[in-house]
Amino acid sequence: MTSAPAIRMAGVVKTFGAVVANRDASLEVQRGEIHALVGENGAGKSTLMRVLAGLYAPDGGVIEVNGRDVTGWKTTEAITAGVGMVHQHFMLVPTLTVAENVVLGTEPTKGLTIDLHRAVMEVESLCKKCGLHVDPRAKIADLSVGEAQRVEILKALYRGAKVLILDEPTAVLSPPEVQELWGVLRTLRADGGTVVLITHKLDEVIAVSDNITVMRAGATVSRFPTQGITPREIARAMVGRDVNLHLDAMGAVREGSAHSHESSGGVSAPALRITNLRVLSDRGTVAVNDLSFDIRPGEIVGIAGVEGNGQTELLEAIAGLRAVRGGHIQLGPHDFTALSVRERADRGLSHIPEDRHRRGLVLDYSIADNLILGRQHHFASRGGLDLDRIAANATEQVKRFDIRPPIADLPARALSGGNQQKIVIAREMGREFSVLLAAQPTRGVDVGAIEFIHEQLRAARDAGKGILLVSADLPEVLALSDRIAVMYGGRFVTVLPAAECTAELLGPYMTGAAA
Repeated sequence: MTSAPAIRMAGVVKTFGAVVANRDASLEVQRGEIHALVGENGAGKSTLMRVLAGLYAPDGGVIEVNGRDVTGWKTTEAITAGVGMVHQHFMLVPTLTVAENVVLGTEPTKGLTIDLHRAVMEVESLCKKCGLHVDPRAKIADLSVGEAQRVEILKALYRGAKVLILDEPTAVLSPPEVQELWGVLRTLRADGGTVVLITHKLDEVIAVSDNITVMRAGATVSRFPTQGITPREIARAMVGRDVNLHLDAMGAVREGSAHSHESSGGVSAPALRITNLRVLSDRGTVAVNDLSFDIRPGEIVGIAGVEGNGQTELLEAIAGLRAVRGGHIQLGPHDFTALSVRERADRGLSHIPEDRHRRGLVLDYSIADNLILGRQHHFASRGGLDLDRIAANATEQVKRFDIRPPIADLPARALSGGNQQKIVIAREMGREFSVLLAAQPTRGVDVGAIEFIHEQLRAARDAGKGILLVSADLPEVLALSDRIAVMYGGRFVTVLPAAECTAELLGPYMTGAAA
């Protein structure tokens, strides 16, 4: 007799007011399987998994785990039954240690007190068993993003998760950390565990999954084995059309941009000039160390490097979000080192921040209001806000940047992560600017939207804008940049024409081996 699947979801419906997140959604995953759940932003993937994890109650359909009907169960029941979800945005307490976060809510005790020594020992044992390397005594605030990701997985496994749901787990990981994660997932699979992986990175789907389920517009549209499938076929199933996945198909565009650096009088003046810049990290250490470089109009300068080498602090300093401890920042002919964020924006600086929740959005504000954040004074009328102009701006940007659902008065919180990112992109690129700081512009975004965002960046470059691109996705940096700088230890260890660069060439610089 064939055993019941680890997960069976059939005819699931979930609505939020006028928004239908899931309609007739289904999913079946066997024990000992890594299953990829893919689809465009807003396709309903995360909502379906939150229903499975007990975070949302479905409005219709059936959910079974190991043959047992669990429709409408609560989060505590899901955890007790061995279903754990690692969310795209971490849910850790920064001031607590790794061990304290892992055991939070299920703390081992000694008499009437928490047994912290035992907690550390148990977490160390779990780390060794699963191959997740992290110091149980370290504070979350002192960890890299990749280490924090491991802690989230440890939390789920500590609670006995046999079904592990991962929502965009590699969005903030370096390539070595991604490979380490795949090793952990394969170990879990070998031990009979079940993994559901939500990701937009199709190479990851091919590399690690056994089967694939595709969702579109809230419904399940297809399911097929991974073996023998191509990224192009997966993308077509997701989007319903062919998608350009060849990020290096730049040729004529890049040549055209090179000509834009020349003017009738010779080489054009820099759009952005950084001179001897010195910036500190949150811990008070030097994050950007005496850095100097230029970006010219009509040029994309990409920064490659393992996260945590000063990229975040550099962009925040240029944007006015972090104090400068030395050096100068010049936009066109003007020094604006001491200007406010608003003054920089009014003089032509746009900024797509790497953390859309912390820096880019107010989640409880509407789409329309988020589209004017930081620019409210441009929509003022007689001491108040011109609501008609705000609505007209929202209508235009929602259509131009394909924000879904196209309901301007919806709170940003109601949208998928990818569509939240589109709001930020629309606000920063849908206005006049001369220089764009683009930090992780396609993080958590589907293949169709990535194609669109890349087109917008190239169009801005070809229109004479200067762009500073920071991305943890090295193929993206290689594809979009005219020049590439590798940042390591707060410095540029090399700056090369993109046409001369490969991942193999840049890799040693990124790890410090060639620094």
